[in-house]
Amino acid sequence: MSEQKKAVILYSGGLDSTTCMAIARAEGFAPYAMSFAYGQRHSVELDKARQYAPLVGAVEHQLVEIDLRRIGGSALTSELAVPKGGVVEGEIPVTYVPARNTIFLSFALGWAEVLGAFDIFVGVNALDYSGYPDCRPEYVAAFETLANLATRAGVEGSGRYRIHTPLLQLSKAQIIRQGLDLGVDYALTHSCYDPTPAGLSCGHCDSCLLRLKGFAEAGMKDPVAYV
Repeated sequence: MSEQKKAVILYSGGLDSTTCMAIARAEGFAPYAMSFAYGQRHSVELDKARQYAPLVGAVEHQLVEIDLRRIGGSALTSELAVPKGGVVEGEIPVTYVPARNTIFLSFALGWAEVLGAFDIFVGVNALDYSGYPDCRPEYVAAFETLANLATRAGVEGSGRYRIHTPLLQLSKAQIIRQGLDLGVDYALTHSCYDPTPAGLSCGHCDSCLLRLKGFAEAGMKDPVAYV
């Protein structure tokens, strides 16, 4: 019996990344989860990540600490107010964290090199999302090209890195349905950008609104607690 292939999963503890983890496992990969404590105000998601990673089948869970508050530029890493009631279409909202996915994918690529893995899963979405530039298909394709130019295996030709984006063209409702089919317990996920100190979701930030819309369109009730 051949050894199970390893995959690094960018895993925040949120709805999308949790579904992504379940998909990787269902596709036969041994999931190695990587989460980031980057100074985000919604750090309750990390508690969910620690709790849920082993339950969804992560072989190992890395928590990387980076202080992106040092550079700021986002409502998630500064004292800027988190917008409520939705974002303006065509504008990149203040909840965008400068270069976040590039930073995260770079760490994931480094760990993949060490693990001897050639597959990285990231739960980016280009349909029900907030318009972040590092969630677009062309960005993912460009990073995959970079990964194969900037690594030993890529240069020596011993393997080719692939960035998997199984949620890229799915609506939030489709993501939820697929996750439920795979046994994901969404009560153990967190999406809110501006939770209360007790960890209750605000229900009004863009992330909450997208999540609630997804559950409504899927004909289900969101199991997490809201203010």
